[in-house]
Amino acid sequence: NERLCEKSQEMGEYFMGKLRQMNSPHVDHVRGKGLLIGVVVKDASGPARPFCERLMEEGILAKETHHQVIRFAPPLIITSEEADWALQRIAKVLGGKLS
Repeated sequence: NERLCEKSQEMGEYFMGKLRQMNSPHVDHVRGKGLLIGVVVKDASGPARPFCERLMEEGILAKETHHQVIRFAPPLIITSEEADWALQRIAKVLGGKLS
């Protein structure tokens, strides 16, 4: 009755949409399904791990995978306010701008 599958789909679309609009010079593309989201870092920007370490300093836990991907897996109960909080810090680390 919490509609977690539907909320995951809705919030995943919201989160990925904001990440795609960010226009970061380090991001090649964003992919994912629901709230399992991968941000592919451009080869020229180096591996994903230093970005994950800087995100951790901002209070966001993310995992690098396949050397070039930053994996985000927020909880299924995340709100848009919490997503916006995270997106502000992600933009700061990735050098992007939120619209």
